[in-house]
Amino acid sequence: MLTQRIRRSFAVLALGGLMAACGGGGGGGGDSTPPAPPVAAPPPAPVVEKPATRSEAARFLAQASFGATDASIDRVMAVGYAVWIDEQLALPATRAHRLHWDAADAALKAVTPTAAAGQDQVFESFWKQAVTGNDQLRQRVAYALSQIFVISLVDGTVGQNPRAVAAWMDMLGDEGLGTYRNLLETVSRHPMMGVYLSHLRNQKADPRTGRVPDENYAREVMQLFSLGLVELNEDGTPRTSGGAPIDTYTPADISGMAKVFTGWSWACPDWPDNSCFSQGTANGNSDPDRAFKAMLGYPQYHSTEAKTFLGTTIAAQSQSDPAASLKTALDTLAGHANVGPFIGRQLIQRLVTSNPSPAYVRAVAQAFANNGSGVRGDMKAVVKAVLMHPEARQVSDSSGKVREPVLKLAAYLRAFPHSSDTGSWRMGNTDNPATSLGQTPMRSPSVFNFYRPGYVAPGTASATSNLVAPELQIAHETSVAAWVNFMRDNVASGVGQNNGTVGGVVLNRRDIRPDFTAELALAGDPAALVERVAEKLTYGQAGAALKAEIATGVGSIAIPALNTAGSNQAAIDTARRNRVNAAVLLVLAAPEFQVQR
Repeated sequence: MLTQRIRRSFAVLALGGLMAACGGGGGGGGDSTPPAPPVAAPPPAPVVEKPATRSEAARFLAQASFGATDASIDRVMAVGYAVWIDEQLALPATRAHRLHWDAADAALKAVTPTAAAGQDQVFESFWKQAVTGNDQLRQRVAYALSQIFVISLVDGTVGQNPRAVAAWMDMLGDEGLGTYRNLLETVSRHPMMGVYLSHLRNQKADPRTGRVPDENYAREVMQLFSLGLVELNEDGTPRTSGGAPIDTYTPADISGMAKVFTGWSWACPDWPDNSCFSQGTANGNSDPDRAFKAMLGYPQYHSTEAKTFLGTTIAAQSQSDPAASLKTALDTLAGHANVGPFIGRQLIQRLVTSNPSPAYVRAVAQAFANNGSGVRGDMKAVVKAVLMHPEARQVSDSSGKVREPVLKLAAYLRAFPHSSDTGSWRMGNTDNPATSLGQTPMRSPSVFNFYRPGYVAPGTASATSNLVAPELQIAHETSVAAWVNFMRDNVASGVGQNNGTVGGVVLNRRDIRPDFTAELALAGDPAALVERVAEKLTYGQAGAALKAEIATGVGSIAIPALNTAGSNQAAIDTARRNRVNAAVLLVLAAPEFQVQR
């Protein structure tokens, strides 16, 4: 039965059979700008203020958080969607990631002075906040933004600075609900972005040596972080001329923009000393936080030439002013008409649905253009528009998206209460697609994220319907089978790395432990057990036939009767737990869970 469920899960995902419930932006695997959506907008519907059922509340929380819990469902049922969003937006940024890393580093050094925290402590902090954080909406949006404004621990230099990556995650949580303009500047001046896209220590042209400014960041800040490749209407559809899409920028625009990103380097106590620019230190002084403090402009390395891009010209300067050039460039980018539909569409894709209608994109772009008080780029208004749009609150044949591996695991960890023996949430690297998730937060293989927003899965029913399915770019037969094997182990034995000794007690087991108390109480009634598990994981999407099929399999696990001596209680407990394990695993393997409707 399990093999059949695995095959069904892969077949449905591979064929895109539920991809009318999924979607995305762009054509093909490499285009970062979406074509006109292939599906029409649903008939106009009023904004829904409160869920009618707990399933509807849980579905909303799948979009607005890392997964529904009983407590979060209760709250949404009590106050409604808009009030819940407002409550979440009012919570302060926790800024906990770097603090977690620093505390872990100090604890390691207390035992072994030469030891140091590393990437694992970044992953620990991510999972701790994702599963237990109160500011779920902030953390969920920050994760979505980490897949738009990408840096990656896979990169050698970034990977050697995990503390700075933890600080980057804090920054996304903080600035991600501020204004887009401030977010773009913070991203552009962050040393890890400077390292990753090579504009840290970028220098002005030198005709004598033939050196020209590095154009890497200038290209990606336009293509990926602001404008996209083609000009867009407010509803996200491409603007055309003679039937062909209009490019948003040219090679000349990249060259002009590249001059802006010259002369930026490390924060240093002796700035703007030359040694600060090249090494981040001068006269023996170095800031220990330089890897995440905003880069500073060094006039002696900044281009004084005229800088022309996107219809804007910064006049040639007799004395270079990096900060003034940067302000003009970022104001130009943030004010461009493409930003609202381009960034808004991707947030819709990451949170709600892969193929939003033009009307949905337009509504979000309008919230970006004006939050109702004349403010452009208010990310709180944008996020609220994404989550409150009628298309987000309705289930239709064109709504939803495939869950990426990280979000599948997060939903499971929150659906059934999990705790960490050590308090550290020792998850570790989950890169391996054959034995683990095939995805680790902050370890994208490139600046283009784990998958493209415009990815079309070749040869699938979704492709035939002109739908895109971004997350299917990292789904294949190996990864689908690996998900089931990985979760079979996790459900039965706990999640994450071995915890060893905790508080002087040798536990020597998986660090992250489930609490199946409520499910064990239903183990004697397979139908009731499956009903509960399916509701917690699929939010009413599991049909009667699926639940009956799973209940039959669960019921085939015999629970022995208690003997008169009571000596077989352990065997009874094991059988009851095996029923729970089977029910949870079979629902996790089902497409009704793996596709977020």
